[in-house]
Amino acid sequence: MEIPITAATTATPQDRTLREAAKELEVNFLAEMLKSAKLGEAPEAFGGGAGENQFASFMRLEQARQMTEGGGIGLAESLFHALKERIDD
Repeated sequence: MEIPITAATTATPQDRTLREAAKELEVNFLAEMLKSAKLGEAPEAFGGGAGENQFASFMRLEQARQMTEGGGIGLAESLFHALKERIDD
């Protein structure tokens, strides 16, 4: 899902780049939150070693990406507007 453009004009290449950067920041933020919530960790009785930990991080990253594509928590939109404001000044 694309973050809606709030301005009446079409997005410039710079706006698209800023939106993508903001979305990636939200993805990484959400992935860290999922990691803190211990999502994807196996119970200690079934420990799969370093490989399992690595693949769990990929799963968390993709889940965070899907959350962001589905609208996320609004962080990307806030970041976009803050970055846009900094550039326009």
